[in-house]
Amino acid sequence: MATLKSVCVYCGSSDDVKSDYLRLAQDLGRTLAQKGIRLVYGGGGVGLMGACARAVHSDGGEVLGIMPRFLLQKERVFDEVPHEIVEDMHTRKQRMFDESDAFIVLPGGIGTLEEAVEMLSWARLGLHAKPMAFLDEDGFWTPFFELMDHIIDGRFTPQEFRATLVHEQTPEASIQALCDRIVKLGD
Repeated sequence: MATLKSVCVYCGSSDDVKSDYLRLAQDLGRTLAQKGIRLVYGGGGVGLMGACARAVHSDGGEVLGIMPRFLLQKERVFDEVPHEIVEDMHTRKQRMFDESDAFIVLPGGIGTLEEAVEMLSWARLGLHAKPMAFLDEDGFWTPFFELMDHIIDGRFTPQEFRATLVHEQTPEASIQALCDRIVKLGD
């Protein structure tokens, strides 16, 4: 896994979600730690964010949280890991991008979707070639992929862009897909 050193994980910050989503975040965190891949995330100690970060940390992995000052109370920093406190969301997203080699998107809400779509937009504009995997076990992201196919069918985005989007059901498969994509980009 030498080519994949750091993964940015986008995910929900709500504790009021299905327990399966929290467990999947924990599974991803444990897998990242076992593979020696650093977690870069939004810094919160709640929801899937907190579950993933706690799992990485408890399994001896490296974590970097990046939290905008105005969210310190709402998302409650997981203070057992290193953090950067930044002034705004734009800085947060840029720092998360700068600190990661790839992205994994777990289930989440509007914020999760917005962060993922912004990174996809940057990729579409040629600003980066970092791969992204969407991870769920229950088809949570299936409607998003149907929308992407619809956008491609309408010729708003080229067909080849679809290959940049990976949809996996296990943390291991997500990480392997990212590694494969990084190797392919290096060819």
